[in-house]
Amino acid sequence: MKQSIYLSVLILLGTAFTLFGQKGHPAKVPTTVSVSTFYPQHEDYRPSLMARLKVPAGFKVEAIASGLGKPRMMALTDKGGLYVTRRDVGDVILLQDKDGDGKMESLTTVWANFLGVHGIAIQDGYLYLANSTDLRRGKINNDGTLTDTMTLVKDLPEGAQHDNRVLNFGPDGMLYISVGSSCNDCGETNKEHATILRFSKDFSSRKIFARGLRNTIGFDWNPMTREMWGCDNGTDWRSDEFPPEELNRIIEDQDYGWPRVFAKQQVDQTREDPIGATKEAYAKTTVPSVMEFPAHSAPIDFRFLGSAKDLPKDYQDDALVCWHGSWNRSRPEGYKVQRIKFENGQPIGMEDFFSGFLSPDGKTRFGRPAGLAVSAKGTIYISDDESGVIYAVSKIN
Repeated sequence: MKQSIYLSVLILLGTAFTLFGQKGHPAKVPTTVSVSTFYPQHEDYRPSLMARLKVPAGFKVEAIASGLGKPRMMALTDKGGLYVTRRDVGDVILLQDKDGDGKMESLTTVWANFLGVHGIAIQDGYLYLANSTDLRRGKINNDGTLTDTMTLVKDLPEGAQHDNRVLNFGPDGMLYISVGSSCNDCGETNKEHATILRFSKDFSSRKIFARGLRNTIGFDWNPMTREMWGCDNGTDWRSDEFPPEELNRIIEDQDYGWPRVFAKQQVDQTREDPIGATKEAYAKTTVPSVMEFPAHSAPIDFRFLGSAKDLPKDYQDDALVCWHGSWNRSRPEGYKVQRIKFENGQPIGMEDFFSGFLSPDGKTRFGRPAGLAVSAKGTIYISDDESGVIYAVSKIN
């Protein structure tokens, strides 16, 4: 049912953060914030809703699997199978199209009893998985099942508010894991929260690769420049438009500002000054975002398209981002996948790539894009963790 709650928040002595269950610190100057909370009503998935989905000219979209509960992150096998994590069930499934009809009619559970499993990656014949605290892996057999399963790391920071770990292997062959903040807006006590971690190749040690990233759930490397990029989720409970979501070039040993600074070194005036400095002075030491997006759109997965052979040439340097969709703004944003256009290694614009889940009046929705996987051929798989569907978007031959 539609809810519309308008809150006038006076941030004095941490009152607002106590009210909303967050761990914040008071600013020196009182700040008034108007917050809207609105949830578009859920529509149950049915095939007829496919007619509302939109993709660019020359592309088609198909629902290749449904009834999956809450499918989240995905990874493709060399044989065209699709591993999918389901954090709510605590398992990983393998979907396969064994009869060649374009539908994933075969479902096999390859890892059970892994509560909260979310992040997934394939490297050198192994499937790597992570939940809030553990990194595990299993050897991939010829049929896609797993053997020799083991736990590599079991002391990642506790999840708290942001417990969806994501992982990816870089061009250097090392594993990177994004660790979101433990809260909406707080001074973290564990330095590994709100970071991206890089692990040694034997997983015996790790370092903070970048910090001040509130929750960069999706990140990837530009195939042209080999630079890391990712979309970060901005702080809640500020207003409809503040602060924006960010696209960042993620550079080793750099600070991206959260919780005191956002976007292009803009100061969050609700925050306290750091010890021995001002917020304004601190902001100048942080890395500004490269591109901004509407607040509360909620970016999740982010992937470069690379050189997938069936995609148009002008897509091959570009990236896709899943916008899970807002819950705390008066006019909903997100609920779609967008293409971020790159030229000479730099983002130059964006456009809708896969949309239509949100009704034109913004009152209802029948899906929330979550995970992305791109095949070498150029098929783009998109998971919907609200309606339990996986879509395939491909070029019309």
